[in-house]
Amino acid sequence: KTSEREVNAMLDLVKQETERVDSRFLEPACGDGNFVVEILRRKLVAARKRSTLPKNKKPVPSEFERQSVMAIASIYGIDLLADNVELCRDRLFDIWNAEYEAVCRGEANDDCRRSVRFILSRNIFCGNALTLMCVDENQQDTNEEIVFSEWSFPFNDTRMQRRDFSFAELLSSAKVEENIRKTWQGGVFADEKGGG
Repeated sequence: KTSEREVNAMLDLVKQETERVDSRFLEPACGDGNFVVEILRRKLVAARKRSTLPKNKKPVPSEFERQSVMAIASIYGIDLLADNVELCRDRLFDIWNAEYEAVCRGEANDDCRRSVRFILSRNIFCGNALTLMCVDENQQDTNEEIVFSEWSFPFNDTRMQRRDFSFAELLSSAKVEENIRKTWQGGVFADEKGGG
């Protein structure tokens, strides 16, 4: 288990990203959530800032709700153990909910809480990050691929949109982008040396 001090030291290496509400993070061996929990804490601080108007010292509840949901919707995790997955989901929800209630008070509602629970059920998986498959209670691969959801607020209101991607598809598209970058860089360098 990684200590809180080590977690924070590692996350400080990508500090700017951890402080962006919409920056996505995937922990492929999340355990009970030490890394993703700290990422959420940092994102919730950013959500408070983004939902506070310059003249006010307090966040606008409806905007904080939106920003905080976006923060939790950008965190993903995989673990082999179902107990860890449940604990991770619960820890993330409890941290989010405590902040949600503190900011939104009487405007906090169960519909939003149910939505966050659903998002966590789609974002924190019991699976094997090496085989890219979901696993059963015996930690054996099933015939089901790990499928992540991308969440967005495209309508400037509280409606969310979801697009699903298999983990394998995400990895292969990352490799395609990397190859395009290498090819493009190689072409530029080749031209500088006289075409080859």
